[in-house]
Amino acid sequence: MKIIRRINNNAAVAQDKRGREMVVLGRGVGFGQLPYELTDMSVVYRTFYDVDPKYFDVVGSLPQDVVLASADIIEQAEISLGCDLNPNLPFTLADHIAFAIKREQQGIRLAMPLAFDVKHLYPQEYELGLRALEIVRQHTKESLPKAEGSSIALHIVSAELESGDLHTMLTALDVLEEITAIVEQKLHISLDRESYSYARFAMHLQFLVQRLQAGNPAHDGSGELLEDLARQYPDIYACATEVAQRLQAEHSWQCSKEEILYLMLHIHRVQIHEEA
Repeated sequence: MKIIRRINNNAAVAQDKRGREMVVLGRGVGFGQLPYELTDMSVVYRTFYDVDPKYFDVVGSLPQDVVLASADIIEQAEISLGCDLNPNLPFTLADHIAFAIKREQQGIRLAMPLAFDVKHLYPQEYELGLRALEIVRQHTKESLPKAEGSSIALHIVSAELESGDLHTMLTALDVLEEITAIVEQKLHISLDRESYSYARFAMHLQFLVQRLQAGNPAHDGSGELLEDLARQYPDIYACATEVAQRLQAEHSWQCSKEEILYLMLHIHRVQIHEEA
């Protein structure tokens, strides 16, 4: 195995004997002068093939224990479901889990509006999501709320179905363009459509469209938190509010305070990335 690019000390991009590229996690694999031949395979924790290059740098920003937990979750899911999932899923799921752990440590709990639907429409994936919480605990010593099991299950469902329902997908694409234009105009930024943070933003909007089309907006009593964040980030709040008003005017969807809170969180994240 030839190590060809450093991500961090314990993560790197490598090539196997056939020249296929992969992401490697392992003790010290990114340390030293590159390129080099890695001969001691005992230091390797995990390898990931067919990863989109835009996710390479994301690996370096994620806690390794979370990535390893995510990899175990995906491996179990592929065995249980008898199918191959998106090769980028270990990293998009790890990003979600890391964000969920951070929220839990800060005492911020958000409802999972589709939890009931996930449990009944996708029972196998729902059970995998619940098992995933134990895998996360084993790797990170962090306990996430049961609702996060549904959210993890949705990531698995999304990876299975890929495009999902065609009408919902096309509507979500239209909504994404509408909201992107509002965010860029209100916050005076230009969003990189090819970036990972934008892909994460798009995934959130897809789930938002699913909830609003189904007439199931989030309601979890987060109104007080919304008021606090609105005072801290008035520009983000104004942007999220305009998005909600546009969805009401053009699609007759009523965003709850909780949905506006979700929008604020994700708009803030994509803004931070673009301004970094």
